[in-house]
Amino acid sequence: MQLFLDTANIEHIRHGVRLGVITGVTTNPSLVSKEGKLDYRRLVQEICSVVPGPVSTEVLSQDVSGMVAEAKEVASWAKNVVVKIPASLEGVEATYRLARENVKVNFTLCFSVNQALLAAAAGAAFVSPFVGRLDDIGEDGMRLVKDIVEVFKNYPDSIKTEVIAASIRHPQHCIEAARAGAHIATVPYQVLTQMIQHPLTDIGIKRFLEDWQKVMGATANVKH
Repeated sequence: MQLFLDTANIEHIRHGVRLGVITGVTTNPSLVSKEGKLDYRRLVQEICSVVPGPVSTEVLSQDVSGMVAEAKEVASWAKNVVVKIPASLEGVEATYRLARENVKVNFTLCFSVNQALLAAAAGAAFVSPFVGRLDDIGEDGMRLVKDIVEVFKNYPDSIKTEVIAASIRHPQHCIEAARAGAHIATVPYQVLTQMIQHPLTDIGIKRFLEDWQKVMGATANVKH
């Protein structure tokens, strides 16, 4: 399973790429707004220059023609831009039109298998089921990821759409997404850093250092 960062913070993105584990980025207007007043185009282009893989950025238009026009403009900013289109009827039509013109689409705000099926039929490159938001209303968000993956596997010759487990809230979600067979999990920076943490690792490192210092101290005393 690949890992994307769900952020617009360029320093967090640079760190994730340096670690060698981040291959893509997803953004949205809310994430961009957290970074303050920015030149959106320049920010997206900077992110695209740092990240080796897809960088998803969202359109704001709600009608088909507006989505298509905006998506084409955004896609021209860099070769690895992927345009996020919402899971609406207008979004399905926009996805179809964009796919025919080789503009990659991330079909976002997906909350059902039916929405994912329409995205795949329309030619979306990615579909993003929102796990955390379903959990928030008492549903099983990861179950949706698993269901979409299982359905897509039934049609390996016709469905090439990749599943991005989105709205990830904690490291356990990453484990569950991998078990469900998601192609990608897009995670906040905090979750990325939490994935490596374990108290027994911290204790082990501390103990190794303490033992090493004891040995080196004893060796130094013998020499004297």
